[in-house]
Amino acid sequence: MRTYQQKTAETKHDWYIVDASGQRLGTLAVRIARALSGKHKASWTPHIDDGDHVVVINADKIELGGKKWDNKVYYRHTGFPGGLKVETARQVKDKHPERLIERAVRGMLPTNRTRNVQLNRLKIYTGTAHPHDAQQPQQLA
Repeated sequence: MRTYQQKTAETKHDWYIVDASGQRLGTLAVRIARALSGKHKASWTPHIDDGDHVVVINADKIELGGKKWDNKVYYRHTGFPGGLKVETARQVKDKHPERLIERAVRGMLPTNRTRNVQLNRLKIYTGTAHPHDAQQPQQLA
């Protein structure tokens, strides 16, 4: 008996929608990363990008547990001397709430060539309105 190997031409990218209101960041990011990579499908093959499109709405209503709004710190560097930028999760949420979800999902995807391709299929919106009604997205279980 041979192991099934999916071909690139056989891939089908479905559309899913997720409501982030009242959900924890980590739990939501795991579900999104799994759908983007295609691991929830029976036809998953490691070297084929078979992930789906995910639309996240209400990103500004995401929750974090405990004191993480003030204790969770995000670092980035500009590349110049003394260019370390530090922001708490609350500061990131106030400016760009979609970046909290994007950064959490990015950390859960593998660091290879397919990561940027998979992240391009992630659409995050702060309100309930989104321009992807024509794709008829289903609820992500």
